[in-house]
Amino acid sequence: MEITEILRQGIVTEKTVKLQEQNKYTFKVALRANKIDVRRAVETLFDVKVVKVNIMRMPGKPKMIRRRGSAPRPVAPREWKKAIVTLKEGQTIDALKA
Repeated sequence: MEITEILRQGIVTEKTVKLQEQNKYTFKVALRANKIDVRRAVETLFDVKVVKVNIMRMPGKPKMIRRRGSAPRPVAPREWKKAIVTLKEGQTIDALKA
């Protein structure tokens, strides 16, 4: 898997902005990515030193498709993976600053 495929996008919410004060940055990553892949991708793309990587699978929400003239049908939920990356003290990722 290539480095550009591993990191999908940065996540910027109220909770992740508070984590940025502790030098922790949150990314949406590929389902097949592991901690080593995420560490290499962040270090090469943003030129920083990664101390720690935490990864969690986020369950998808079940949804229903409703159309006029047909019965509602369920759609399979899409799960995704989130990574919280802790950087070395004094380093930042400016692209994710809110």
